[in-house]
Amino acid sequence: MSKNNKHIEFELVARAQAGDGSAFEELVKIHDRQVLNLAYSMLGNLADAQDVYQETFLRAWKSIASFRFQSSFKTWLLRIAVNQSLTARKRKKLRSFLSLNDTSPAAADVIEKALKDSSSATDALFSTETLQQINAAMERLSAKERAVFTLKHFQEFKIRDISEMLGYAEGTVKNLLFRAGRKMQKALKSYYKDDVHVLQ
Repeated sequence: MSKNNKHIEFELVARAQAGDGSAFEELVKIHDRQVLNLAYSMLGNLADAQDVYQETFLRAWKSIASFRFQSSFKTWLLRIAVNQSLTARKRKKLRSFLSLNDTSPAAADVIEKALKDSSSATDALFSTETLQQINAAMERLSAKERAVFTLKHFQEFKIRDISEMLGYAEGTVKNLLFRAGRKMQKALKSYYKDDVHVLQ
């Protein structure tokens, strides 16, 4: 984000903190797609992602007075989205444990739509035929591993940004990312063979 755009965004935040709902709506328009993409990447289910999307912006509006301009608004907002996604995953696992009827496989075309704006090296892996395998492989990751993997490879954040967003040391982020990459490589090697190293 350019300095000018950052200045405009901080002005919107300041107005929202003063109770200006229209300013907050502008902030939603700026970040809504990224929040939804992040939630979808974390959860693999559009309905769950939409719930997290709504809860993220609701919580952001309620707590915007606590934003202190010490980080970017996007970092602050996506931290909320990650936390809500992690909570949603815990709830989903509990529901799955309590019910044998919990089946909600992600549709490949929805995954493709959610991730189509990514310009990272992993783009080459995303095809209609393989997206479901990637999503299934990500289910093998722990909540923390999935969070850092999603932020790094789907959202293209740098290690230091992920560290700030999640409140983890950079070394911890690197370790989680390494473990996630190894698990993904193992899960997907029959599909991608030697190409899976780009996920690490």
